[in-house]
Amino acid sequence: MNATKFTFDTVFSDDASGETPRARRKRTFSEAEVAQFCEQARAEGAKAAEVLALEAIAAGAGQVAQAVRQALEHLVRERQARFEESAQLAFAIARKLANAALAEFPSAEVEAALREAMHQAIGEPRIVLKAAPKVAASLAGRVAEIAHDEAYEGKVQVSPDATLQRADCRIEWRGGGAERAEAALEAALQELIARNFHDCADEGTDHGE
Repeated sequence: MNATKFTFDTVFSDDASGETPRARRKRTFSEAEVAQFCEQARAEGAKAAEVLALEAIAAGAGQVAQAVRQALEHLVRERQARFEESAQLAFAIARKLANAALAEFPSAEVEAALREAMHQAIGEPRIVLKAAPKVAASLAGRVAEIAHDEAYEGKVQVSPDATLQRADCRIEWRGGGAERAEAALEAALQELIARNFHDCADEGTDHGE
C-alpha cells in the first residue's frame, strides 16, 4: 500500500475565506475620497435645509392667507353696516319730504293711482274711488277730464271716506280693485332695504369662504 504525504496550506489566518484584511475592510481613504464625502454631506444638508425652508414658507403663507381672509370679512361687514346706515338715512329723509309733499298735495297721488287703475279696468263699466273727504272733493270735478285723458269710457264715482287720510285711497271695479296706503308703502320699503342688505351680507360670506 502506497502512503500519501500530508501537506499544509500556506495561508495562516482566522478567516477561512482567504481574503486579505484590505479586501475585507478599507481602513484608510484618499484625500479625493474625503473631499467627495464632504461634498455629499454638504449637498444632503443643503437639501434638508431647503425642505425645511419651504415648509416654513408654506406655513407662513397659510397664516397670511387666513389673516387676509379675516380682514376681508371684516371689511365686508363694515361696508355692509355703512351702506345700511346710508340707506336708512336716505329713507328717513325721503319719508320726511314725502310726508310734507303729501300733506300739501295729497290729491296728486290719488289722481296718479286713479289713472293707473283706469288702465287696469279697461272695459269695466264703472270705477268707484274712495278717498279722504278733502281729496274726494278736489277730484270730483275732474274725473271726467281724467277719464278722457286715459281713454276710459266707463263711469267714475267718487265717494268720500272719513277713515282714509291724506293720499290713502281705495279704487274698486267689478273685476278687481287697487289700494294705496302710506303705511303699507313704508313697510314694503323697509322690507326691501332689509332683504337687499341681507342678500349682500350672504354674498360677502360666500366669497370669504
